Amino acid sequence: MIDARFGHLNLIARDWRALAAFYIRVFGCEIVPPERDYSGDELAAGTGVPGASLRGAHLRLPGHGPTGPTLEVYQYGSMPDGLPPAANRPGFQHIAFAVPTVADARDTVLAEGGAAVGSVVTLQAADGRFVTWAYVTDPEGNIVELQSWSDTRP
Repeated sequence: MIDARFGHLNLIARDWRALAAFYIRVFGCEIVPPERDYSGDELAAGTGVPGASLRGAHLRLPGHGPTGPTLEVYQYGSMPDGLPPAANRPGFQHIAFAVPTVADARDTVLAEGGAAVGSVVTLQAADGRFVTWAYVTDPEGNIVELQSWSDTRP
């Protein structure tokens, strides 16, 4: 086994500043300076993208203190069109945030330019607790899960 520790999650944006601002406003993420601006042969070789250049920043995710994990929001100088969001597409599909009230958080995301993917539902988890959750998207179509846990059915 590799001696590993989680570092960050990367999100490629069409407009990194606008998307970072959304995560800061809505979820309380914080910018971890400095902003990043990379280009050159090493970046192209490492990413496998000829002529790659990217800009962006790391956002500290809420709830884990000053050394907690980050969401890296980058924008490449050139990018192909993305696919529409789909919860059943293979690969990484969403980031989840624990929130006090899923319906209220969903309303906030929608008011800030996000979109609904499904409805707010409550399921009983394998450990006997109940989770109320909903999928929404951020303004660029990335799926975000909003979840709230309880020992009793709400």
